Amino acid sequence: MKKTALAFILLITTMSNAQKKWFLTYQDSVALVKDATSITKKFTKDLKKIEPTIQFNIKAKLNTTPYLIFFYKDAANIPLWEQVIPEQKQFFYQLGGNETEGKKIFGLFFNGFYLPHELGHAFEFTIYGQIPGSYESEYLANTIGFLWWKKQKRDKELKLCYEYAKKMWSQLPNPVPNGTTIKDYFSKNYEEATQDPFVYGYLQFKQFIDIYEATNLPDFDTFIKKELKKKKALEQKN
Repeated sequence: MKKTALAFILLITTMSNAQKKWFLTYQDSVALVKDATSITKKFTKDLKKIEPTIQFNIKAKLNTTPYLIFFYKDAANIPLWEQVIPEQKQFFYQLGGNETEGKKIFGLFFNGFYLPHELGHAFEFTIYGQIPGSYESEYLANTIGFLWWKKQKRDKELKLCYEYAKKMWSQLPNPVPNGTTIKDYFSKNYEEATQDPFVYGYLQFKQFIDIYEATNLPDFDTFIKKELKKKKALEQKN
């Protein structure tokens, strides 16, 4: 009994320490995967408290590609700065104004905010069976990620992400043609948008700003319950 209690305390401590270390640019791939795994386990635990029967068995793994961070099959794929291609590093340097700021931006978002965003995509896949590339899907994932970090009381880090998102978004050219909305444009041109960091960044940073500034958002648990009810209603309708 004492060993079980000790193991539980160590697990909670590990999860807490991992969250405190997050939102920075990792140099050590082992530490990156370890902390990402702890955060993923905490997200999963929070999800299963809301819906104990949900089949959510997602892992975090190191897999640096031009997509940087993404959900695929059963894993949230996370990037290591050292492995990012030079062209993408230049994107961060340009938006940050220098290498130090660019590297910081990468840490805040890609070794930071976007992990539970991808877990939000995993949740969407779990309950709906597909993840359509669209404005709505990204907004759902961004909302889930934002509300989960709020639940973890990471307001300081979210505020910093917000300040950087505003700074970066103001530099990006608006790709949306006159006469159409950002929602319609990205829903119709989603795949093409993901190939251009300046276009895709325009979408992602704008969504983050909108969500951060929203005044009517529920808490994480309420939002997840609402999505589960929506899924149940669709099942009953069909």
